[in-house]
Amino acid sequence: MKSRGENTEQEINKVIIHHDMMLKEIQNQRENAPKFDASAAEEILRSRGYDLPQKKRTTVSLAKRRAVVIRPWNEVFAEADRFVSGECDIKSIFTEEELQQNTEAIHLMNIEFNQIHRLDKVDVAIGALAGMVGSAVDTLMVGIPQKTSEGLKAGPLSNYIRDYFDRKFPEEEMQKLANSKESKVPFDAQDNRHTTIRVEGLSAYYHRLLQLGHDPVLGFVFGVADILTGRMTTIDKNGKVVSQVMENYAERKETEIFKALAKQIAHFKSDVTTSMGLPVPFMSLFNLLQFGNIGEYDQTIAEIVQGMYYEGYDFIHFCSMSIPTMLVEVIVRMGYAFKRISEGYSIKDSIPVSLNREKHPKLATMLFLGHSAATAVNAGKVTFSENPMAINYPQWIAFTKYSYSQLKWAVMEKPSMREAYVSGKIYEEMQKVFDEVENTFEEYTRDKKVIYS
Repeated sequence: MKSRGENTEQEINKVIIHHDMMLKEIQNQRENAPKFDASAAEEILRSRGYDLPQKKRTTVSLAKRRAVVIRPWNEVFAEADRFVSGECDIKSIFTEEELQQNTEAIHLMNIEFNQIHRLDKVDVAIGALAGMVGSAVDTLMVGIPQKTSEGLKAGPLSNYIRDYFDRKFPEEEMQKLANSKESKVPFDAQDNRHTTIRVEGLSAYYHRLLQLGHDPVLGFVFGVADILTGRMTTIDKNGKVVSQVMENYAERKETEIFKALAKQIAHFKSDVTTSMGLPVPFMSLFNLLQFGNIGEYDQTIAEIVQGMYYEGYDFIHFCSMSIPTMLVEVIVRMGYAFKRISEGYSIKDSIPVSLNREKHPKLATMLFLGHSAATAVNAGKVTFSENPMAINYPQWIAFTKYSYSQLKWAVMEKPSMREAYVSGKIYEEMQKVFDEVENTFEEYTRDKKVIYS
């Protein structure tokens, strides 16, 4: 049984085909008859069941002569149903040449949509330039942290960032803050002397890497929860997750969430510039990756990450590594904006903030290209140096984010957007036809009385 929508479409198709048949019949008679007048057309209409008024010599009133009767739909359909039987396909009213033209028109609309989203040479150049600049800054100015007699040192930009943190958080003030009650937290055990469940690897060197409360992101969840419950949540060096009550640190608990949050921030502040500072975001989770045979010592991923943290791959270095990644973002977005303005778009429509592909069709793809180039260079740097400390962690995060976005766009979003684009174009053309029909009807009935029966 057909649905209401299918029946309605079939009815419309049947009426259109019926009217097309009548028009073609009239056209054929006009082309073949030696003399064709209005009476011939009237005969065709009468053969179809139309009740045309008979010609009379008597004068017809002006009101009747100017009346236009609009028949109801069921009557129009019933007439068409008498002459057109079976299922109706609207394609039957078109010739093969016309169908081919329609197919070609839709194909051109698809090409037009693809062209809107396809990068040109300038777009590719902007993305490639951004990737090269970001890679150059990462290689030449960020560098790789190394322990020296003067503390951790890397590239000039990385050293500047570390010195900035040291100036912003002086050692004397941070020491006072660390010893104050405002920053004491229950999860800050430096070894197993105060634990009830042993945590493998817990020491002055590694405790911040193992404790989820010290993670710059996860700490706002696990750290705050530990402060409220008086617990310590850890992932030890062997990948075992342990959550235990710290009875000896019971006085460090807080009962109000805002006080716990304030204490968490204060503790972050006191630890950020210590010799074994805060780990990079989500670094603690790598302790779960207890697999792999990397390097000459066949280390697991977890062991590699633990070694990186020990050598100075910490939160401050993460901030330094973020600058080349931000440079890629800035160069691509600024280049995109200037190019849009040069193409005639307004400044408002050129502001490169939103990644909505309807508003900014190429921006997300250009960002993907820029971060892909920077990540490829970083992958080469790690491969040739055989040093995991060369990994630009923020750059890989950005690359992963934009890769997922680009894959989702190519596989899921692009086909539906292309279909919507083509449908919109077809609707615009149909609307022009509807407007023309409406205007023609209004012009025809301007001095007539319209009667809806």
